[in-house]
Amino acid sequence: METRELGRQGLRVSAQGLGCMGMSAFYGSHDDDVSARTLRRAIDLGVTFFDTSDAYGPHTNEVLVGRVLADHRDEVQIATKFGIVLDPDDLTARGVNGTPAYVRDACEASLRRLGVDHIDLYYQHRVDPRTPIEETVGAMKELVEQGKVRYLGLSEASAETLRRACAIHPITALQTEYSLWSRHVEPEILPACRKLGVGFVAYSPLGRGLLTGAIRSLDDFDADDTRRAAPRFLGDNLRRNLELVDRVNELATAKGCTPAQLALAWVLAQGDDIVPIPGTRHVDRLEENIGALDIVLSADELQTIAETLPPAAGLRYPETMMSLLDA
Repeated sequence: METRELGRQGLRVSAQGLGCMGMSAFYGSHDDDVSARTLRRAIDLGVTFFDTSDAYGPHTNEVLVGRVLADHRDEVQIATKFGIVLDPDDLTARGVNGTPAYVRDACEASLRRLGVDHIDLYYQHRVDPRTPIEETVGAMKELVEQGKVRYLGLSEASAETLRRACAIHPITALQTEYSLWSRHVEPEILPACRKLGVGFVAYSPLGRGLLTGAIRSLDDFDADDTRRAAPRFLGDNLRRNLELVDRVNELATAKGCTPAQLALAWVLAQGDDIVPIPGTRHVDRLEENIGALDIVLSADELQTIAETLPPAAGLRYPETMMSLLDA
């Protein structure tokens, strides 16, 4: 598989990674055996970049990823995250912790769960508004110096926070939602990444599944799927967003690919410094997503997409969670 370099520090990963969140949390029922088969198939297809977090499960996704990837440790890059503190009995209740002591403790716990002696890319999952970013990144820098972490990242950080973080230690990657229906990073965040030499990892590049065309109503979700409470999937917002999906379907049909492949090909075309990490639990979806790497969009096609797709309707997250974004 084609590879791309994240940042300027030498982290080279597969051009498309695999987001592992939905294998263990938030998107309804899951089966570890099914997910394990998907992880192994990803390796067969050349995926080397696997994204997890201590918040997924919480904790159980790191165990799953570490167990399945153990026999391929030298072939893959494992990214995990710290900072979101969840109540296992209520996954909608969450806090954020970026204190130096928490950074150290969280890293040790992730190393144990993953069963590794180092983490390739370690992100702060959400910026802690009560802890200066300089203190958090200072503690993350110590993990690099100790050999427990190779590269540092931030998730959902603002351009200003990214600049302050880079003054303490090079930040290799910023991870933020980016897709045909989430383009908020284009005015400030992407330019800041490029000026600072920070790679960009696009999570939810398929619009939390909606851009695949497979979701038409809340009835398509399990009862405990958190997307049932996501503003873009509710009421009039969903109706308007399905118009966007229908347009993606039309463009994909004209291109001779699936809607998911068109959406991923668009993200891939936004720059060689961008790596999308679509998530899936299923081998067939994984194979479909990897097929996007063979889709080349012309300049005219990219312009048509930019000019004809309506903007997404609704907030990216419930209002109570929006304050943690782009902090």
